[in-house]
Amino acid sequence: MNQEFYFPFGNMLKKVEQENKNATEAFVLGVYASAVHARWVDKDGKQKVAALAVASEPKIFWTGDNANQIIKTIKIPAELGKLELPKNKKLNGPSGNLLDELFLAPLGLDRENTWLCDILPYSRVNEKQKSALDKFYNTEIIEKHQLRPANIPEFKKSDLDSSIRRDEILEELEMSKANKLILLGDLPIKYFLSYFDNRFKKLADFGKDPQNYGVQREVKINSKSYQIIALCHPRQAGRLGSSDEAWGKLHDAWVKKMNGTLILN
Repeated sequence: MNQEFYFPFGNMLKKVEQENKNATEAFVLGVYASAVHARWVDKDGKQKVAALAVASEPKIFWTGDNANQIIKTIKIPAELGKLELPKNKKLNGPSGNLLDELFLAPLGLDRENTWLCDILPYSRVNEKQKSALDKFYNTEIIEKHQLRPANIPEFKKSDLDSSIRRDEILEELEMSKANKLILLGDLPIKYFLSYFDNRFKKLADFGKDPQNYGVQREVKINSKSYQIIALCHPRQAGRLGSSDEAWGKLHDAWVKKMNGTLILN
């Protein structure tokens, strides 16, 4: 990204990507990087924002570890209160925890043998986050306390449609040496896989029943064959926010089936 972007209270938006560049068995493609969330209370202890995005997640598909230490490093004028851990501890790292427990483990994988990637390797704010920033942060306090305006972009699906980014993902995929490609939800299918195999444009194209959900399919990407495993997004599997219960139930059944397979093996 050419422009600099900042979270409230000054942390710069950072690229979040795979750190271990060694060869792996599987490659996971998600949507966009998450963020560290903090509860903002005023100097009287009254809550202003329940979960404010204040920093890029420290590693891809972060599990929420050391959230308190990260939050404590963010300086905030005493007159504006303080930042602390959100009351709901699941607000930091939910997708990372779900990925480990409900996606990698049933496949006999872990982070040591899996390459993680997002279509957008940068955090985004949702509509509620943007509203909270406009109401409580991007106001007269910016000038009064000489703070940087918060300008993290909102998530837009149109940002996912980038040939430059597709080439970067393809380069990572080839670097990983993985022969398994795990796609999380509709968007990695639509904005990555469909450009190499137009049979698949959404998750339902792989089948929306227990017999077909999560079944490996061979697909060629740049003349190389990959075993594609298309699954719902972790937020669907974990019933986080607004989610489709049908996909959640299909994933539950898949996890049970895969765990049984691992036990038998």
